Amino acid sequence: MSEIKTENRGPLRGIRVVEMGQLIAGPFCGQLLGDMGADVIKLEPPGKGDPMRDWGRGDLRLWWEVVARNKRSVSLNLRVPEGQEIARQLIATADILIENFRPGTLEKWGMSPADLHALNPRLIIVRVSGYGQSGPYSERAGFGGIGEAMGGWRAIVGDADRPPSRMGVSIGDTLAATYGCLGALAALRHRELTGEGQVVDSALYEAVLQVMESLIPDYSVGGYVRERSGSILPGIAPSNVYQCTDGEYLIGANQDSVFARLCAAMGRPELATDARFIDHISRGTHQGELDGLINDWTRTLTVEAVETLMVKHAIPAGRVYRPADIIADPHVQAREAVVEVAHPRWKSLKMQSVFPRLSKSPGAIRSIAPQTVGENNLEVLGELGLTADDCERLTGSGVL
Repeated sequence: MSEIKTENRGPLRGIRVVEMGQLIAGPFCGQLLGDMGADVIKLEPPGKGDPMRDWGRGDLRLWWEVVARNKRSVSLNLRVPEGQEIARQLIATADILIENFRPGTLEKWGMSPADLHALNPRLIIVRVSGYGQSGPYSERAGFGGIGEAMGGWRAIVGDADRPPSRMGVSIGDTLAATYGCLGALAALRHRELTGEGQVVDSALYEAVLQVMESLIPDYSVGGYVRERSGSILPGIAPSNVYQCTDGEYLIGANQDSVFARLCAAMGRPELATDARFIDHISRGTHQGELDGLINDWTRTLTVEAVETLMVKHAIPAGRVYRPADIIADPHVQAREAVVEVAHPRWKSLKMQSVFPRLSKSPGAIRSIAPQTVGENNLEVLGELGLTADDCERLTGSGVL
């Protein structure tokens, strides 16, 4: 189905966001807010615009189509005084400002939080950076991968005999963006109670650190250091990807009663009472041996046959999907988790839908990503009182 919906029922309808960030962290925060109904005005450098416009494989530059949906593009040179003044005028009308420049950049442009709050006391300023707005590293440049390394993620991802691996997506950036969005929503509630705006400080490395579970307590209390362990979580068994005759299948049966059901599905009920596997600690101690037994069983069956048994015995399990599998899956289709978006350039453009789902005020994809830099200049700047002649003059002088 086509997911372009002109009606805005999102919970953030009426909220205006000015997005000054680029690449992933700032723009993903803007995407989340826009998906939930906010009016997101994206400021891009005149000319080439956000570098994300060029990200992709060859001619398939499609990252932009997801991260810039539900946004209006204004081209604006923030490095010149006249551009900075227009930005201030836009920010004066905004509820939320997003920026992911190196700390100190806004201050250099005369747009420190104190300056902006003098213009707009209710403004919420989301600042996403590598190391945060304070501390000895704050002025360092930082990308998502650096945050993943400092936050502890990279050290534990991959096989033990190989260098640290990356996840395959820019998880550090998207986590920092998501926490920035969460902070903005909390700040909106605070503003509702007090009338005050504030700064949301989201550091890449701290966003990663937040999802590291017991990594720090394990070390601080017991001196235990997690290491890379490939496809398993040490001590949590069985929970792994197993080989079938025609593919891979993930089974998670590490809880006692679930493990007993897995043993029944395998036709090996005696394993549930075997001293090696009788409880959580025992299974963790004999993790490799247990995985070997399960893998020997799955290697004799197709993925479909294993899945049929897992469903019958109520065992958490699932196929390891590639894009074609995701698109074709009937559950994904029934929940419209992937939608087709009508687009003038890309035929059959499919992408993930808005998430999370709200029953009373659902978000939606209301517009495709702006196809040209400054596509909405006249529309947005006209709201500030600038005329077409003003925009033409500013374009000629390099401001727009």
